[in-house]
Amino acid sequence: MAASKPEFKKKHKPIYVIVGKEDTLVNAECDKLLDQLLKPQQRTIGLFNVHPAEVSAAEVLDELRTLPFLTETRVVLVKNADDFVSKNRQLFEKYFDNPSLTGILILTVSSWPSNTKLAKRLPKVGKLIRSAQPKRWQLPHYLIQYANDAHDKKLTVDAAELLIELIGDNLPQLYSEIDKLALFAHTEKAITLQHIESLIGHNRLFSAFAVIDAITVGNLAEAVSRLRKMFAEDRTADYTVVGAFAFHFRRLFEAKVLLEDDFAPSEIANRLRIWSNRDSFFKQLQRMSLEQIGAILQQLAKIDYAIKTGQTKAEIAAEQFILRLAIA
Repeated sequence: MAASKPEFKKKHKPIYVIVGKEDTLVNAECDKLLDQLLKPQQRTIGLFNVHPAEVSAAEVLDELRTLPFLTETRVVLVKNADDFVSKNRQLFEKYFDNPSLTGILILTVSSWPSNTKLAKRLPKVGKLIRSAQPKRWQLPHYLIQYANDAHDKKLTVDAAELLIELIGDNLPQLYSEIDKLALFAHTEKAITLQHIESLIGHNRLFSAFAVIDAITVGNLAEAVSRLRKMFAEDRTADYTVVGAFAFHFRRLFEAKVLLEDDFAPSEIANRLRIWSNRDSFFKQLQRMSLEQIGAILQQLAKIDYAIKTGQTKAEIAAEQFILRLAIA
């Protein structure tokens, strides 16, 4: 038994604390750690997963000191353990001084103040793992996983990308939107691009696209109607309307450059993440030159400055903009 001590310490730490505010990110780190500590078939007998409200600290420590059976180590996991640790701080302080040689303690918490005795002792006997916001390129995977785990629904990569484009990269907010979309999709097995377009159909990006689309087919009355509806239904339009138009024309500019470099439309669409209304997008592109799109972007920059400095109102400036665009 004495020979197993250095081998155990070399392979794993006796204590791990996973800290983070977002449960999904914390759980992802926890699953990653468990995969390193136990094989899937060992979890039934090697993992003691307890709810802090249903167990005492003494029981947790007893489990840690219980010799493992048919596994190399015994893992005790306590999730959402903030209050549990606070109520039993002295017991844990003693345990941190003399942890089990064959048991591994995993605590997940929302905060881990560095000025506590436990935080100061942890580096000597264990490891602190901080869950972090995933990088932009990792977000689709998180959303696809969340849709499956939380709602048993498939979310395509295209739909995940579009959702990020429309909502931004705040993960909790994206999860909230998936919750709404899952209800909206109801009995359907997948959350699709169409669901996103329907539920967020009045989103400023879709609305701006619809205004521009009406202009490019020569329907000025429809364009004005759609613009006024955009202001009526979006209380933030005063602050976002120019950005919405600029976003679309920047994509048109980038697409035009790629098209003139002989890139195929399908490749352009994938590069620029144009997941919906592709046909309309490329029809708009055909009707404008690179110079025209560049000039429009300059106009929008001037309009944005004028609105921000109080020289004009957003609704008036936007209508004047589409009128000029229609007669150009």
